[in-house]
Amino acid sequence: MDFETAAKMSGSRFTLLSGPLARLERAIAQFFLDTHTEEHGYTEVSPPLLVRDNALYGTGQLPKFAEDQFRSEATGHWLIPTAEVPLTNIVAEMIVEEETLPRRYTAFTPCFRSEAGSAGKDTRGMLRQHQFYKVEMVSVTAPEDSEAEHERMTGCAETVLKKLEIPFRTIVLCSGDTGFGARKTYDIEAWLPGQGTYREISSCSNCGAFQARRMNARFKRKGEKKTEFLHTLNGSGVAVGRALIAVMENYYDPSDGGIFVPEVLKPYMGGLGKIVSS
Repeated sequence: MDFETAAKMSGSRFTLLSGPLARLERAIAQFFLDTHTEEHGYTEVSPPLLVRDNALYGTGQLPKFAEDQFRSEATGHWLIPTAEVPLTNIVAEMIVEEETLPRRYTAFTPCFRSEAGSAGKDTRGMLRQHQFYKVEMVSVTAPEDSEAEHERMTGCAETVLKKLEIPFRTIVLCSGDTGFGARKTYDIEAWLPGQGTYREISSCSNCGAFQARRMNARFKRKGEKKTEFLHTLNGSGVAVGRALIAVMENYYDPSDGGIFVPEVLKPYMGGLGKIVSS
């Protein structure tokens, strides 16, 4: 884990991983994807990482949070802050049939955030980066099903942490901390022994019809002529970089500075049982 070399080429809030640690990061992401697609019924998507203004407007990042985004001067595209943006926009300007609901999508992508409003927060280490990887979950439902889907989605995120045997807690955010476009949010916080505290590793939100209205995403019930706005939900399933930190700290061996590989990740690591400090 090399911050100095990353800073040499990119500045602060970037990290270079190499060797077994880079493989461990990839293993965590693949494990998350496999679990969500094979056990939780999500469809894997490989989406664009550059989107237009309308896509970010639809999910609520524009215009309010423009300063938190990265933008290409060459084309005017925005780098996605999370795969929530392209995954949710799959149904933008669409009228879907009720029988196709719920729709569940997942993607593993890099995420890009300027962190403009986080001066002084987590400036060291890799907790808060300009570029990080995340496995995202998005659900699209009928209005009456979104509350149950929210509980289900949160359970999916909790499941991967249970499989990793990472201690965590789930809290419901008060209205003052709930995001701009969400009606209810659960934060899942993993235990980090190095800090002696719990830190957010996933946030699962029910956005109701807020995003659907901005995207004009609707559905039609069987036998009905009129359309209704869909409900959309999103959640981290989970943040890969923070999961890597949680694994490193919870599986740390103080006797030699090595890291034990969680049992569920060993198949993705070629059977390697421990990463030894070099």
